[in-house]
Amino acid sequence: MTAAYLTRIVPDPRSPEARRDARTAVDLHRRLMSLFPDNAGPDPRARFHVLHRTEDTPTGPHLLLQSSHQPDLTKLPTTYGTATTKPLDALLGALRPGLTIRYRCVASPVRKPGATTRAAYNLPAVVALTGTAADEWWYRQADTAGLKIISLHAQPLDNARGTRNPNTGDRQRIHHARTRFDGTAAVLDPGQLRTAILEGIGRGKSYGCGLLSIAPAKPGPT
Repeated sequence: MTAAYLTRIVPDPRSPEARRDARTAVDLHRRLMSLFPDNAGPDPRARFHVLHRTEDTPTGPHLLLQSSHQPDLTKLPTTYGTATTKPLDALLGALRPGLTIRYRCVASPVRKPGATTRAAYNLPAVVALTGTAADEWWYRQADTAGLKIISLHAQPLDNARGTRNPNTGDRQRIHHARTRFDGTAAVLDPGQLRTAILEGIGRGKSYGCGLLSIAPAKPGPT
């Protein structure tokens, strides 16, 4: 089984580097990828299974970073904030059919219009889904991930935005609509679930989408 690590970074609001990274999804992606080895091939994010999202907490935003390679936290600026890493092997190894879990995933639910429809209505390559359509998208993703949804709460979030290569002629605007899915589910296929956790779900994985987090559900009162 592939190793997995979860790192929690608590940025210091006084840190100029942390404030800059919080402004765009592209800057944050670059910061997090700087914690992993260089010369890792054409897609180091996929090679190291790097996924992340920003969590709002009562004390401010925290960054959750998941990877199959332990990040080098010494590469963070000394004033950036605090960071700790823990292995997820025990959690993933304990998955079994029938286990009830709590889940959270910030994802970018989209659909691809057919070529004819896209041309007729001048639609983009993908169309963001909201409301019931986003819920239905999540049910399909959960099924592929070996989960049976028991409860679901979906909350639209701000879009992930940024510009790649801003100082060149090859500027590329990044725009991913995001929805946070929370709830409980039953594990049907532990292998499929491990794959979904490691590889992520949907689009925008470099920019804060796709990280599926789980925890055992607490038993109800007897």
